[in-house]
Amino acid sequence: MTGGLEYALIAVAALWGAAAGALLPRAAHRFAVPAGEEWRSACPQGHPLAGWLGPARCRACRETPYGTGAGTASGTGAGAADGTGAGPAYGAGAAVPVTVTALVCAALAAATGTRPELAVWLLLAPAGVLLATVDFRVQRLPDPLTLPFAATALALLGLTALVPEHAGEWTTALLGALALGVGYFVLFLINPAGMGFGDVKLALGAGAVLGWYGWPTVLLGTLAGFLCGALYGGALVVARKAGRKTSIPFGPFLISGAFTGLLIGAYTA
Repeated sequence: MTGGLEYALIAVAALWGAAAGALLPRAAHRFAVPAGEEWRSACPQGHPLAGWLGPARCRACRETPYGTGAGTASGTGAGAADGTGAGPAYGAGAAVPVTVTALVCAALAAATGTRPELAVWLLLAPAGVLLATVDFRVQRLPDPLTLPFAATALALLGLTALVPEHAGEWTTALLGALALGVGYFVLFLINPAGMGFGDVKLALGAGAVLGWYGWPTVLLGTLAGFLCGALYGGALVVARKAGRKTSIPFGPFLISGAFTGLLIGAYTA
C-alpha cells in the first residue's frame, strides 16, 4: 500500500471513528445502570429518551434549567440549555468516546491496511468502546451488547473469509471464541467474586477477533488483558484508592488486551 493511500485510509478510519463515537453518549447513559436495574429510559429530568444512539442531550429539557427536580436529585445535570436547541447535556460528554474511538479506528487501519477484515474491525470498534465505558462506570457488561458483539464478529468474519486477500481464518476465529469463553467460564467458577459472567460473554467476542489471526494472537491478547488489569489494580493499591479485595471492572482490560493483540496480529499477518 502506497504512502498516500495508507494515510488516506487512516484518515477515513479516524473520521468514521469520530462519527461513531459521537453516537455513543446516549447509549452509555442508558446502559450505565447497576446490575439488576432496568436500562434508563429517561433523561435526569424524567423526560422520555428517543432512541439509543446520539448525543446525551434532551430536547424537552431546553426550557428547564438543571438545578431543580430530578436533575438535581440524580447529580448528573450539566447546566442549562446552551442555545443549540438540543437542550442541556446530561451524563458525560462526547469528547472522550469521540477521541478514543477515532484513535482506535485509525490504529486498526494502520495495522490492517486494505485487507477486507478492516471493515469488520471498524464496525466492532465503537461497540468495544461502549462496552468498556459502561463497565468502567458501573461494573456491568450488558447482554444486549456482549452477545450480539460475539455473534456479529463471527458472522462478519465468516463473510470476510469468502473475500479474496483476507489474512485470517474463520475456523480459528470460531475456536478462539469457544476457547476464550470456556477459559473465562472456568475462572468465573473458580472465583465468581473476581470474574463476572458478563466477562465470560465478552470473552466470546474477544476470542473471535483474536482467533482470526491465529492462536499466538489469542494468547497475546489474553495475556495483555490480564497484564493491563493487574497493573491498574496494583496502581490503585499503591495509591491507596483500593484494597487487595476491591472489585474492579475487568471488561475494559479484556477489550484493551484484545485490541493490543489484534493490532499486533493484523500488523504481522
